[in-house]
Amino acid sequence: MKALSKWFTTGTEFIAATMLAAMFITFLLQIFSRYVLLTPFGWTLELCLILWVWIVFFGCAFIVREKDHVTFDIFYLAAPRRLRQVLALIAAGSICIGMLWAFLPTWDYIDFMKIRKTTTVRIPVTGDKIPMRTIFSIYGVFMLVIAARYAWRFVDIIRNGPPDEDHELPGHDHGAPAIREGEEAV
Repeated sequence: MKALSKWFTTGTEFIAATMLAAMFITFLLQIFSRYVLLTPFGWTLELCLILWVWIVFFGCAFIVREKDHVTFDIFYLAAPRRLRQVLALIAAGSICIGMLWAFLPTWDYIDFMKIRKTTTVRIPVTGDKIPMRTIFSIYGVFMLVIAARYAWRFVDIIRNGPPDEDHELPGHDHGAPAIREGEEAV
């Protein structure tokens, strides 16, 4: 299971890095066409925007970990363990339920977007313009993955208690400060 998880993580990071590289190359091509050729390509801006939407939602769904998010957890960390567990369950359950509750109306709108197509970007093989449904479908994937992650988190909190490791500060030691040689303990 660990090997599968590692393989999946590496694969998703590779996909996100590839999209980021494609966006950067497109951006450089846009600069080159505008300032060197003096004939800007119209499709480069639209492709950068499409890639940005995909990078953000794909990355947040598959790569960003819970501890990577900014949290305001002063009261959470000051609470007793049992209350922290209840708060973590409420947060995980709310996010899961909210994403699932909003999924169908959101997907209905994403599906409606099939009637609109990109202005300048075309599918290289067929030459057809890309339906907006295809571009924004990553948001539907994002919603389902986040709902699944927080459902799993809910179960994990019930089994193992509150996830305090998500609130650790890197390099911070929670133990008492060490007494230096020659000093007395207070």
